[in-house]
Amino acid sequence: MEASKYSDHELVKQFIDGEQSSFELLIKRHKDKVYTYIFLMVKNSQLAEDIFQETFIKVIKSLHEGRYQENGKFISWVVRIAHNLIIDHFRKEKQMKTLSCDDHEKELLNSTRFSEMTIEDSIIQDQITMDVRKLVDFLPEEQKEVIIMRHYLDLSFKEIADQTNVSINTALGRMRYALINLRKMVEDKKLSLTVK
Repeated sequence: MEASKYSDHELVKQFIDGEQSSFELLIKRHKDKVYTYIFLMVKNSQLAEDIFQETFIKVIKSLHEGRYQENGKFISWVVRIAHNLIIDHFRKEKQMKTLSCDDHEKELLNSTRFSEMTIEDSIIQDQITMDVRKLVDFLPEEQKEVIIMRHYLDLSFKEIADQTNVSINTALGRMRYALINLRKMVEDKKLSLTVK
C-alpha cells in the first residue's frame, strides 16, 4: 500500500475497517512531527519515546472505541493526545519540570551551536522556553493549536489551514492574535524573554 495515495481520513477509515497496515502508514507519515513535539516539551529522549508509544496506543484505543470525530485534523488530534499525556506525566511527578538532564547537558556542551552560550545562558534559555510553553496553554484553543502546529510541528500556514479547515488568512489571523496575546501575557507577568 502506497501511503501518498491516501489521505489521513482514508487511512483512518481503512484501519477502523480492519486494515492494520493503514495505521502503520499513518504512524510513518506523522511520527517525526509527533515525536519532535513531545521531545520539545519533555527534553528527554527516553521519556519522549515512552510518551510517543503511549500516545499511539491511546490513538488506537480511541479509534477502536469510535471516539475520533473526523474533521480533517488527525495530526492535531494526535498531538492533543500527546499534549495531555505530557501534562499527566508532569502532574504525576508533582512538578512542572522533572527531567534527567544528563543526556541533554552532554548534547548542549558538545554542540557547536551552543559553543558561544554559557551554562547560565542555556539555563536561562530553557527557562524562557518553559515560560513560553506555559503561556501558550492559556491561549484560546484555536490560537494554541496554530502556535503548536507552526512552531512545534513546523507546519506551513497552508498545511495549518488545510488541517484546521480554515482559510490561510484565518490561520494567519489566529497566529497574529496568539502573538498579541502572548506579548500581553509576557508584559502582564513582567517576564524577561532574552538571554542577555
